[in-house]
Amino acid sequence: MFRLEDRKIADRIVEKLKKMELQITIMHVCGTHQDTLVRHGLDILLENVGVDVRQGPGCPVCVTTPAEIEEALWLARHGKTVAVFGDMARVPSKTGSLLQAKAEGCDVRVVYSIDDAIKLAEKGKEVVFIGIGFETTAPSTAAALMSAKNENFSVLSCHRTVPPALEALIKMGETKLQGLIEPGHVSTIIGIEPYKKLAAEFKIPQVIAGFEPLDLLMGVYLLAEMIKNGESDVKNEYSRVVRPEGNPRAREAMKEVFVTIDVKWRGFPVIPRSGLEIGERYAQFNARKKYEHILEEVHSQEFEEPEGCRCAEVLRGLCQPVECPFFGTACRPEHPVGPCMVSFEGGCAIEWNYRGRKGGNG
Repeated sequence: MFRLEDRKIADRIVEKLKKMELQITIMHVCGTHQDTLVRHGLDILLENVGVDVRQGPGCPVCVTTPAEIEEALWLARHGKTVAVFGDMARVPSKTGSLLQAKAEGCDVRVVYSIDDAIKLAEKGKEVVFIGIGFETTAPSTAAALMSAKNENFSVLSCHRTVPPALEALIKMGETKLQGLIEPGHVSTIIGIEPYKKLAAEFKIPQVIAGFEPLDLLMGVYLLAEMIKNGESDVKNEYSRVVRPEGNPRAREAMKEVFVTIDVKWRGFPVIPRSGLEIGERYAQFNARKKYEHILEEVHSQEFEEPEGCRCAEVLRGLCQPVECPFFGTACRPEHPVGPCMVSFEGGCAIEWNYRGRKGGNG
């Protein structure tokens, strides 16, 4: 809930937006932004003043492909200890989920950090850590590998980078976007420059925003101002945390360990230079190379999205969670069909947590 003073500021921002007589569609690419929007009813508040806010591919678990989940399942079913974050363990794929594999007797461990996985390997287990996340979490994976020595440890890298996905979204043109709200956490690492390149090439205004309700409202206001004035710049609302240069040391660690590759995202075709694979210098920790003989069968197959699930369209901003026919019926948190109902950053899970039990389709 808003504090009284915050409510007064929010009311002033909303009143200013109302006076602009807007009719715009913008997108954010951050699961935490979506949580703030829905938790505080900001999406409805903004819709009432002509601002349609869409959620993009800002949930790392959600954009991980069925093929990558099958890689992890295949390793678990071939006797490897698979260390994974809790929400990733529940994402269903063609042959099940990692949580189901655990129920079958596979050694699947839910961990809270890559360090937990390394400690498991130090106990003699052959451990594969599933590396999930954008530029926010990739540096911690890189730093761990730079100091890793245990031959029992490896990483299945599913890390991705945000700017190439933004470029792909703009080029696809499925939704006519007038502006972008950029993710605060990612921006602490990459800084402002990657967004400036997008602004220059595609003439699209952007605002880096924090995660409090006032951060988002102020971000929308700054974006609306630029749209009304025909500007295509990048403004940093989250300047108390995000520096223009980002975090050079974190980026150097990523550059040391990873190479960029073309990779598919759930809901998207292959996006050039958007994946982070472990480079040759650290190849002994690359699970795809280390267990290439085990993964050959997985790599020879195609794995499709669940039939009828609209998670892919939610991730591209083409529909809202409640527009999926499965939402609240066939797809609920206790039996999810797609990852958007699993991850705490997934649009469907957020919608269900705050609205689904109060009517809706549930």
